[in-house]
Amino acid sequence: MIEATYLKAHRTATSMVAEKGGRGRLIGRTKGGTNTKLHTICDSQARPLNLFVTAGQVSDYIGARALLGSLPNVKWLLGDRGYDADWFREALQDKGIRACNPGRKQRKTSVKYDKRRYKRRNRIEIMFGRLKDWRRVAIRYDRCPKVFLSAIALASLVIYCL
Repeated sequence: MIEATYLKAHRTATSMVAEKGGRGRLIGRTKGGTNTKLHTICDSQARPLNLFVTAGQVSDYIGARALLGSLPNVKWLLGDRGYDADWFREALQDKGIRACNPGRKQRKTSVKYDKRRYKRRNRIEIMFGRLKDWRRVAIRYDRCPKVFLSAIALASLVIYCL
């Protein structure tokens, strides 16, 4: 399963000045305020396999492109309408993975997908809920994105492996 979620950034972490030569703090400004977006791939047991952090206004396509190289050897990939792009479906097909996500409403031709299998996608939402139970993950207090991502990895390790 592939999905992305927003994580609020605390005001102490949001000094928006970027460091020279660096990627910045990966905190974006949207209508909801300052936030970060966490892109995740998880398995059928809702255990996170790969995590990727971007600024809040970054689309799901960019997160999907970054996570595409690290996809495990699976038969199906579940995603929502945000991952409906022809290039993404073709890249999955080249890897031998079948996409199970509904098409966008603007599509001229409808996309067939397995609705029974798609209902299992709630597991990744449950995984995000468990991660957001940790206050440090739900609200980003860290300025450095590496420290924040390591806090997310530590929380997922404690939740799913211990």
